[in-house]
Amino acid sequence: MEIGDFRGPALVTVAYVALYYVLQTYSLRLKFRLAKEYRARGERFDRYFGQDREMLAADRYQLNTLEHMPPFLILLWLHAVFVSPVGATIAGAIYVMSRVAYPFVLGRRVGGGPPMRVFPVTFTGYGVLVYLTATVIAAALG
Repeated sequence: MEIGDFRGPALVTVAYVALYYVLQTYSLRLKFRLAKEYRARGERFDRYFGQDREMLAADRYQLNTLEHMPPFLILLWLHAVFVSPVGATIAGAIYVMSRVAYPFVLGRRVGGGPPMRVFPVTFTGYGVLVYLTATVIAAALG
């Protein structure tokens, strides 16, 4: 294999990291907007212990992306190196698209448990992680 064979997984990695920072920036901008709105109403905005449903949704977008980042990127690159860079690119692109769709499916405000509409997107992501894990284990064993 040549270094050029890994362009696809590299682009998937950059796309995922870019998505993470887009979501982090959204969360930060929302925090400042909500703090200003709360102040204008004479209320105290508590970023971490408040129950603002819009802030909770933004946190969920960003933190879910962050918590899945290590296993996804590790499995993506293990698959690219030991199984197939093309397969890693395709599976990785599907995974990134599921993460892109997550905020749109979840909605701008949350409260209570996750709505049922997020499960197809979530399970698509988990399916990709299972696929990457299984193929890496199969390659390692044989």
